[in-house]
Amino acid sequence: MRQRRWMGGLAAVVVLALLVGGLVARKARSTAEDKPKEATLVFTPAEVVQPQRLALPGRVTFSGPLVAPSTAIVRAKAAGTLVSLRVGEGSRVQAGESLGVIDLAELNARLNEKQAQAEAAKALLTQAQRSHDSNLGLAEQKFISPVALENSKASLDSAKAQYQAALAQVDTARIQLREAALVAPFNGIVAKRHALPGEKVAAEQELLTIVDLRKLEMAGSVATFEVGQLHPGMAVQLQVEGVDEPIQATLARIAPAAEAGTRSIGVTVTLDNPQERLRAGQFATAVVLLPSGEPRLTVPVTAISSSSGQDYVWTLEQGKLLRRTVTTGRRDAARGLVEVSDGLAAGTPVLAARFDNLREGQAARVQATAPAVSAASAAQTH
Repeated sequence: MRQRRWMGGLAAVVVLALLVGGLVARKARSTAEDKPKEATLVFTPAEVVQPQRLALPGRVTFSGPLVAPSTAIVRAKAAGTLVSLRVGEGSRVQAGESLGVIDLAELNARLNEKQAQAEAAKALLTQAQRSHDSNLGLAEQKFISPVALENSKASLDSAKAQYQAALAQVDTARIQLREAALVAPFNGIVAKRHALPGEKVAAEQELLTIVDLRKLEMAGSVATFEVGQLHPGMAVQLQVEGVDEPIQATLARIAPAAEAGTRSIGVTVTLDNPQERLRAGQFATAVVLLPSGEPRLTVPVTAISSSSGQDYVWTLEQGKLLRRTVTTGRRDAARGLVEVSDGLAAGTPVLAARFDNLREGQAARVQATAPAVSAASAAQTH
């Protein structure tokens, strides 16, 4: 009797398990049937390109502001009152031209003092000379000892030295007075006025800034892997803001070491500006054209995307989208092309533009005619 009950319970459990398993299987099949299939991205031929093997002309581009290397700051060489400034910002000056007047009463008084001290030293020298001449006659007559004569000679030499020192101090005072005059150091234009007439100025205080615009420079930075293609004397094309036509310049200097904390090296370009059309501070972009290199695979610049410092492209291979990390080289901005030196095989279709929300492995194909679902809208949908 117990054995029958046990067998009946086991059969009931088995039947219940079969029923539950069937329900789960039917639900799984129903879920799978209800799940929509992922749409296949369809791209037009204009959105997909084949890499072309071309030789792109090399170019190195850098930018920076124009500066005037011949820039001088006129400073007050002595403390005093700024009586007048004859020039203002934008005034053209000639070398040696008087720019203003500082009240130099203190320097004049110092010069007068030094001259008076020189006169006193001269009088002492005259007296010492007479005394020594007299002592020479007395020494010949044996009226004074040789030691007294030597003391007289030492006094004369000391008086001569003091007189020479006094004359040197007079010359120094005259030089200070001459250098305190405000004169233009070279031909140029007043760029800025730092003081106004009537102000009390201190020694070495800035008064005027003068620039010569006939020769300008532009300092920029290039990457360390590009600097090996440059050398001083190369022709440079400058595109200056506000100027339509490019300006010819020359690569003048290359820094011997990279800038601290960067992987760039400073370069300097010089250009002539005889008519002074350009001004210091204008921003410019420099382009150094290099000889064409060997033919390499090229793709449109718009096909290149970047993430975490790595460049990549999207390719269509065997009906799926694949993301390929690539190494890029020269760029031709005029044609919108970029070299791909590694990571891409010839003949591999590449998306020519950037699309959002693409997923690696997603089904995709190229449609010769207008697709039912555009690639852009499908990519944004998924």
